[in-house]
Amino acid sequence: MSVAERAVGGDTGPEQETSDDRIAFRCRSLAVDLGIGDYKRRIIENLDIEVPRRQFVCILGESGVGKTTLLRVFGGLVPAAAGSMLEMNGERISGPPQGAVFVFQNYVGSLLPWRNARKNVELGLEESLPKAERRSRAMIALEQVGLSDRANDYPRQMSGGMQQRVQIARALALRPRLLLMDEPFGALDAMTRENLQIELRRIHQASGSTIMFITHDVDEAVLLADRLIVLRGKPAAVGLDIVSQLPKERDQITTKEMPEFLMLRHKIYEMLRGYGAPA
Repeated sequence: MSVAERAVGGDTGPEQETSDDRIAFRCRSLAVDLGIGDYKRRIIENLDIEVPRRQFVCILGESGVGKTTLLRVFGGLVPAAAGSMLEMNGERISGPPQGAVFVFQNYVGSLLPWRNARKNVELGLEESLPKAERRSRAMIALEQVGLSDRANDYPRQMSGGMQQRVQIARALALRPRLLLMDEPFGALDAMTRENLQIELRRIHQASGSTIMFITHDVDEAVLLADRLIVLRGKPAAVGLDIVSQLPKERDQITTKEMPEFLMLRHKIYEMLRGYGAPA
């Protein structure tokens, strides 16, 4: 049994869960205001979303629609407007919720250059776990992102894609229940990005985390997601919320040739361009 395989499991089986137990994240009548006084404006209004545990959700929308702000609200970094309800695992969100971890687009500077990959991954565990357990968790996470053989390398010895995978490993080492990812591959070259997309699908299957992923790239969203949500309008609301019928196992060639992939791609482009009716 591999290190990564030992990390998987331990969750309560479905037969022992209630319906509410299977919901990782829920918002009701969510509204978000930015600015103060005369400059306050509502950017998101009347948003209702339920996300089951272990679902991979991609959120799309035109630039400026409020995707990143929405993710920050989900992570407790930006307050919702009065009357909004947000819950993670049945508990109200009033600040950064325990078990939620962010991965941002710009990995440059996020790794400490004087620490090797393993010690960078251990960073978030240093105040809570003894040395041996920190090391074990870091190595499990590095194996999950395919970098266990580079554990002793420093950031300067790694490509941009490797550094981004170390950042993802650092998030996975915290064993997040909710992983909030804001265009994490946006600054990478096309080949590295494509490799990491498939890597992230595999990591998601292995880790069991719920993922909410912001992207501008329609093909990326359709390839990655179990469910796709398109924000539309000003203030923004859900224009499209659709569950993918693609198989769990995906790749860059055969998946993108499937009729189901092309159908989803078409629907999302229609919505983004303002032709589709909200659904």
